[in-house]
Amino acid sequence: MKKYVFIALIVLFWFNSFGQKKDDRPNILWLTCEDISPTLSMYGDSTAHTPNLDRLAKEGLVFDNVYAVVGVCAPSRSSIITGMYPTSIGTMHMRTALDIQSWGKRKYKKVGMGKDINGNPVPQYSAVIPEQVKCFSEYMRISGYYCTNNQKTDYQFAAPVTAWAENNTKADYTHAPGGMPWFAVYNHNVTHESQIWKRKNLPLTVSPDKVPLPSYYPDDSIVRRDVARNYSNIEALDKQIGEKIQKLKDLGLYDNTIIFFFSDHGGPLPRGKRLHYMSGLKVPFIVRIPEKYQKKYGLDPSKIENGHVKELISFVDLAPTLLSIAGYPVPDYMQGQAFMGPQKAKKERKYIFGTSDRFDEFTDRIRVVFDGRYLYVRNYYPERPLYKDIAYRKNIDMMNDLLRLHKLGRLNTEQNLWFRLYKTPEELYDCKVDPDNVHNIIDDPQYKDKIAELSKALDDFLAQTGDLGAISENQLVQNMWIGGVQPVTKKAVIKKEGRKIILTCPTRGASIGYIISDKDFTPDLNSGWEVYHEPIKVPKGKYLYVMTQRIGYKESDIVKKKF
Repeated sequence: MKKYVFIALIVLFWFNSFGQKKDDRPNILWLTCEDISPTLSMYGDSTAHTPNLDRLAKEGLVFDNVYAVVGVCAPSRSSIITGMYPTSIGTMHMRTALDIQSWGKRKYKKVGMGKDINGNPVPQYSAVIPEQVKCFSEYMRISGYYCTNNQKTDYQFAAPVTAWAENNTKADYTHAPGGMPWFAVYNHNVTHESQIWKRKNLPLTVSPDKVPLPSYYPDDSIVRRDVARNYSNIEALDKQIGEKIQKLKDLGLYDNTIIFFFSDHGGPLPRGKRLHYMSGLKVPFIVRIPEKYQKKYGLDPSKIENGHVKELISFVDLAPTLLSIAGYPVPDYMQGQAFMGPQKAKKERKYIFGTSDRFDEFTDRIRVVFDGRYLYVRNYYPERPLYKDIAYRKNIDMMNDLLRLHKLGRLNTEQNLWFRLYKTPEELYDCKVDPDNVHNIIDDPQYKDKIAELSKALDDFLAQTGDLGAISENQLVQNMWIGGVQPVTKKAVIKKEGRKIILTCPTRGASIGYIISDKDFTPDLNSGWEVYHEPIKVPKGKYLYVMTQRIGYKESDIVKKKF
C-alpha cells in the first residue's frame, strides 16, 4: 500500500512541476489574404457570401480603420514584419528582388524591372535596413513562441533563417513542441490581383448584375464581370478561412488562440491596388480574442461600439502589438505602437501615413496623411501622370477596357480622373462624404486650417522618420551595396567557456541561427534553426551548425563543429 501511495505522490509532484512551468500565453493565428478592401458584410457590403468571416466577426472585433502604409504588397509586408515605415528603412520601392516565397532566391540581376526617378535602370537588390531592425518574429521566438510562416515573405529583403522556425508550404503550428505557445501565419493567395485573370474561366459565384460599382468605374459588361470575379474570389477565400478555423476547433485550440484576419492592402482591381487613396490603403481587419484572454489582451470596452473598433491603426502597429501579447519588450526603434496587450499605447493614433514610390516599371513620389476623415495628398512630381501604365495589371480585362474607353472619350469626369496627365501639388478629400476620393477640395477656402494641420503633420512625420524616397533609388542602392556589390555577413565565432558555448558575429546587427544535431547533414534553410540569444550547451558527440545574417547582407557560410 505504501508503495502505491509513494508512486501517487511522485505522479502528483510531476504534474505540479509541469503545471508551474506551463506557458499560459495564447496561441496567435494570422489568417492573411491578398488584395482585398473592406468589401465584406461586417463593413456594410454583403455582395459576397462569407459565412465564416461573418461568424468570426460576430465572435470577435471588427476594426473599422486599419490601413496599409503602401497600397502594394512588398513594401506593405516590410512594414508589417519590422514595425517600421518603408520610407525610413529603404523598402518602399516595389519590388526590390526575387525574395518572395520562403527563404527566397539569392541571385540578383544587374537590371531589375524598373527605372528610378531620373530614368536610370534599377538593379535587383535586397534592402539593407538599419542594423538594429529585426523581423519581429525573431523576438517572438526569443520570448518562447514557436513561429511558422506558410509561406509568403516578400519583405523586400531575404528573410533570415532566424525569422521563423518553419518558413515553407509545410509550415504548421502543430509542429510546435508540447506546451509551447505558437504564432502561425497562413497567407491566402486566391484574392490576389493575378487571380482576376487566372480564374476568369471558372464559374462565377456572384452575379455580375448584382455587384456594386464605385463612381470611378464605367458600367459595362467587362467591368461587371471582373468585379464579380473579385467578389467570387472572396467567397473562395471565405471557404479557406473556414477550413483553418475548423482545424483549430477540431484540435481543441479554438479557445486558446487569438485569431487575426486581414489583407495586405486594398483591393486588386484598377484604381485600387497601388493607389494611395482609401481604395489602396484601407483593409478589412478582424480579431477574435477568446474570453479567458480578453481581460489581459482585449480592448477597453468603452472603445467598442457594437463589436466595432474605431481606433486608427497602421500596419506598423502590428509588430509591437504582437510583442505586447507575447510579453516581449517593444524595442524603442519601432515606429508603430501596440493597440492590444499589456504594452498598449496610452494614446491612440491621431494620424495615418501612407507613401507611394516606384511600382514595377514606374517611379513617382507621393506622401499622404489621414486623420480619420480627411485625406491630404502631397505630390512631389505633379508633372507626372497619376496613372502608371504597368504591364502586369493589363492582364486584367477591365484595365484594357478602361484604357479603350478613355482613348475613345467615353469616360465621365470622375472615371477620367485617374488618367489625368498632371496632378495638383496637393489634394484633399473628405472621405466621409467622398469615400471614392474623386472630389479634390484642396482649393476650397473653408478647409484652409485643415490643410495647414495635415500638411504640418506630414512634415513632422517625414522629419521624425526620415524619407529615403528623397534620393533616387539608384543612389539608395549604392548606399546599401557599396560599388553595387552586396555586403556579406561575416562567419560566426564559436567560443567555449566551461560547459557553455558563446556565439558571436563580427558583423554589427547580424542575427545568429544555430542547429544542434546528432548527425552530419546539410541543414534545411527553411526550417530547424534556433535563434541564438544566450549561451548554449552542446552535448558531447553532437554537431553544431551556425549561420549568420544581417538583413540585406548576403548570409554567411555555415560553420560546422562537432563536440
